[in-house]
Amino acid sequence: MNAVSAALTPPDALEKIRAAAVAAGLTHAGDVPPDLAHALVEAGQAVLIDVRAPEEIRFVGHVPGAINVPWATGLDLARNPRFLRALEAAAPKEAVILLLCRSGQRSVSAAVAATAAGFARVFNVLEGFEGALDEAGQRGRLSGWKARNLPWRQD
Repeated sequence: MNAVSAALTPPDALEKIRAAAVAAGLTHAGDVPPDLAHALVEAGQAVLIDVRAPEEIRFVGHVPGAINVPWATGLDLARNPRFLRALEAAAPKEAVILLLCRSGQRSVSAAVAATAAGFARVFNVLEGFEGALDEAGQRGRLSGWKARNLPWRQD
């Protein structure tokens, strides 16, 4: 966990993250490190929503138990017009929702849109599933859910 979340219980860490998000002027609840996201999901305190396209999940891997609600679809990653409706079907608007994508970028956009639609506690999972590109232009080694050795599967 990062310095903020390491010394706090998961709910306390979320409140600290929310306060930092408000202070920074973010338009979503904030950004959660992968290890804290995992702890929250394991404790039953959050719902993990994977916003990647189904093809990414199938070929790159996924977090067991995560619900797939694609933010964008197709090769051009066109915005999914049914995203908010599907998100509402997957989790109640008052739930703590953690959004995960490849690198933590699309999930921010999805969190902003969900917050604007009335979801009060939508957080982005920092670094995403695969994290940043390394020197060789490859993901999954420097940061992200996979690089932190959190539970994941590949079908």
